Amino acid sequence: MALHIVKLCVGCDSIEDLAAWIDFRLEEKRAAGELPEQFHTTRMVPKRVDELLDGGSLYWVIKGNIQCRQRLLDIRPFTDSEGIHRCHLMLEPKLVPTRWQPRRAFQGWRYLKTEEAPADEANGGTAALPAELRQELAALGLL
Repeated sequence: MALHIVKLCVGCDSIEDLAAWIDFRLEEKRAAGELPEQFHTTRMVPKRVDELLDGGSLYWVIKGNIQCRQRLLDIRPFTDSEGIHRCHLMLEPKLVPTRWQPRRAFQGWRYLKTEEAPADEANGGTAALPAELRQELAALGLL
């Protein structure tokens, strides 16, 4: 059974912001002649790798709500230049909008059980609304 990770998406105000950042970083890698892989670097290396790679995703918390997810492709531990153990969470660059689920701020990442994860948003749902309108509706408690 798949296990997921939930993480705060710092610096993005919307799914569109995150998508633009991903596109920018991939284009930078292409221009530098590097393999255009998308990853997120984290200090803590997950222990439950097999469960995470069995269909797991990284769920992004944007502005206090889980709003989207990316499928986990691999987890690559490494030691950085300062001798600190870290890992790259290798991600499919495609963002999948989810139903919004409120989340309080936290540090690092947390495991997220499949039964606790929000469902993917069907086409034409709130994902079809403009980002500013979604944020305003969420602030009013209507999403």
